[in-house]
Amino acid sequence: TLRIHTLRKAWHLLLIINKIQKPLNLSTYSTLPVKTPRETQLRIGKILGTLNQLMPPRPFTHVNTTTSATHSTVSILNPRHTYCRGDQLDVLLEARDHLGHRKEYGGDFLRARMSSPALKAGASGKVTDFNNGTYLVSFTLLWEGRVSLSLLLIHPSEGVSALWRARNQGYDKIIFKGKFVNGTSEVFTECSLTPNSSTELCTYLYGRDQEAFYCEKPPHMPCEALTHVTTKNREISYLTVKEKSLFHKSKVGIEMMKDLKNIDVSHCNKKSAEKCQIGMKTPVPGGYTLQGRWITTFCDQIQLDTNKTNGCLKGKLIYLLGDSTLRQWIYYLPRVVKTLKFFDLHETGPFKKHLLLDAEQHIQIQWKKHGYPFVTNHLYSVIDEGFIPQEIDRLSGDKNTAIVITFGQHFRPFPIDIFIRRAISVRKAIERLFLRSPDTKVIIKTENIREMHIETERFGDFHGYIQYLTLNDIFKDLNVGVIDAWDMTIAYGTDNVHPPDDVIGNQINMFLNYIC
Repeated sequence: TLRIHTLRKAWHLLLIINKIQKPLNLSTYSTLPVKTPRETQLRIGKILGTLNQLMPPRPFTHVNTTTSATHSTVSILNPRHTYCRGDQLDVLLEARDHLGHRKEYGGDFLRARMSSPALKAGASGKVTDFNNGTYLVSFTLLWEGRVSLSLLLIHPSEGVSALWRARNQGYDKIIFKGKFVNGTSEVFTECSLTPNSSTELCTYLYGRDQEAFYCEKPPHMPCEALTHVTTKNREISYLTVKEKSLFHKSKVGIEMMKDLKNIDVSHCNKKSAEKCQIGMKTPVPGGYTLQGRWITTFCDQIQLDTNKTNGCLKGKLIYLLGDSTLRQWIYYLPRVVKTLKFFDLHETGPFKKHLLLDAEQHIQIQWKKHGYPFVTNHLYSVIDEGFIPQEIDRLSGDKNTAIVITFGQHFRPFPIDIFIRRAISVRKAIERLFLRSPDTKVIIKTENIREMHIETERFGDFHGYIQYLTLNDIFKDLNVGVIDAWDMTIAYGTDNVHPPDDVIGNQINMFLNYIC
């Protein structure tokens, strides 16, 4: 009897979800122009202008004139015999080229980290570019013990300039193929983010800002017959042969601090902080790892045991909207809450909607992939497309509703205006949600860093870093919680787009601190 009662409750919850989350009605046109609101276009232009100023063109003439990790010099400013926990340690970097000449401009893509492997401890550092060949690298000494410092030269400024130009030069690094089905007939045609074909097009408009996706219209089939999309890399590059030499595996991620001695940190200071809550500003670094656990620098985390976690989640409706780095949460959460049962909704394959239910405690947790651009060689459905702004607009929201949002990895191969437009659309949808339900909790998870030696032009972390800066700027004055996965994955030293379970568990713990 108890089992029947539980199944009935689960079925009731499924009915509610399916009622709330109806498949999107994609407005389909073949001739009407897409109109982006003027204020959105102005905001995109302003952000692009700022980014272009950050990355002025640096013509690449010869490898000898690029930044050399070997010839560049680093020195600790105001060195001391003893350091206290909480102190700041500053390092001055003077960039030099392979001939030993001082660089006269900045723009190098650097990654700073400090660590104590024996303590399973790590944290990111902050790099300030003075745009004259010198950089200030700042570390906050967050734990006691022996600390080693690292500064990686990911790309020299000439490589950064080449990547920035290549990124914004074309939308065609990825091929989209749309599957149209009409009865027993199936046809694949090429699709894209821009109307770049002379043939008749189907135009699919999403959201209030009318973001668009285009497919070549197959003969004798309506545009509404589009059911699935898949992608593959196009053999195209906007880098010259000479520029490509800058991204050889041996030249990416070179250590610049190998001659610095370790720092010994003592316990001298003690800081107190208030409980973590939505709306707090995240500094750099926003936290550090110690014994594998993530500890925030700006708020006091509560360590939640099983009972506290179950009590916190009771009656909660949680939406995880984004890419597969959030799908990892869905697989991890049943380890935290043992009573959660796993359901797959609507579709087969890796990108089906995933749902966790606890019918007794009225807990619903759902992951849904974000809409285009979604880069995968798997065939995925667009019938129930998860366009994040529209997903948010469907929700009435209340104090028991929480939304986690992440997007970025799939946007890296495209000109950045696509990412900026989506971020602005998401922000507008959150603002509308707060108008009707200010008690709804919204958390933004930034991108993870990823493998350092993948296809740099398409998926490299330089593109992710620019998106990270852009996202922080667009959401900086909104009352949302932030899980700084960029900062966190640097601290853990995990160069994997899908980090290990201990990282996922600590991301979820941060989320629970925001909503509990």
